[in-house]
Amino acid sequence: MITSTTPHVAERDIARTLGVVSGEAIIGAHIFRDLFAGITNIIGGRAGGYEKALREARDIAIREMCEEAAKLGADAVVGVDLDYEAMGADNGMLMVTAAGTAVKLR
Repeated sequence: MITSTTPHVAERDIARTLGVVSGEAIIGAHIFRDLFAGITNIIGGRAGGYEKALREARDIAIREMCEEAAKLGADAVVGVDLDYEAMGADNGMLMVTAAGTAVKLR
């Protein structure tokens, strides 16, 4: 499935718009990952555990969005937008949402 953050696909024409599609992933923050991220924040550097978790959640959300588009018979999803939202008690969870427009290409 072709995905694009732009409203088109380079060198391809959109034949038909099929509708809005989305995918979501919610991840919980693990206590040890929080501890090591806090230490990293104090001494400097990157919080690798969080970065890995964010990548995994983003990949899941995009995959779900593409699966929904495929069910509609789409060739691509354009105008893809990724949103990140802290939620839950003490913001202990993170939701990643991928949304875009499923299209059929010529």
